[in-house]
Amino acid sequence: MSAAKLLLVEDDPALSELLEYRFQNEGYAVRCTGDGDEALVLAAEEVPDLIILDWMIEGTSGIEVCRRLRRDKETAHVPIIMLTAREAEDDRVRGLETGADDYLTKPFSPRELLARVAAVMRRIRPALAGETIEVGDLKLDPVAHKVQRRGRPLQLGPTEYRLLKFFMESPGRVFSRGQLLDGVWGTGSDIELRTVDVHIRRLRKAIGIEGAKDPIRTVRSAGYALEAS
Repeated sequence: MSAAKLLLVEDDPALSELLEYRFQNEGYAVRCTGDGDEALVLAAEEVPDLIILDWMIEGTSGIEVCRRLRRDKETAHVPIIMLTAREAEDDRVRGLETGADDYLTKPFSPRELLARVAAVMRRIRPALAGETIEVGDLKLDPVAHKVQRRGRPLQLGPTEYRLLKFFMESPGRVFSRGQLLDGVWGTGSDIELRTVDVHIRRLRKAIGIEGAKDPIRTVRSAGYALEAS
């Protein structure tokens, strides 16, 4: 299997060099920058498998880089781990609400960051390799475009299939309607937010089977998440 592609966005040269060395030793292909604007360019040139993003960087801030990456259909799925010296809970919540998948406060142990990245990669690797993705009792084959639940084949329309795949690539993560709209329909689409609710209802109906609970969780005032049932 090819090396996982990591984009490291950190403007502390000593920390950046240390992390680059540690991740390369673990077999990752690492690209580094300390500038937010350059990070967006690098991510567009070659979409990474995972991004480590410092909050306080040169140029465009880390939080804004995260926001723009989530708006872009090409990078909407890419896991982002944010690094920050900010310890306030409000800052952590803001980072996660913007689209970060995880959050690490400085100072931190490089071993802890390595472990968190490895955990994310174990989750996303099947999708990257075109292998079957499994979440709870749901199985999705991205090559054959087939979905099963408890061994039973399910019939999904093309939009519901894309929506389910988007959810299954980030199980447990809460997506706002806007994030779902950007990730599934594409940035700049003129589809209304309430259309997302319509397709969520259709998806729930398509994957619902007798005796099984609804794996799609509605999070009040936040959006939706797919839970392992």
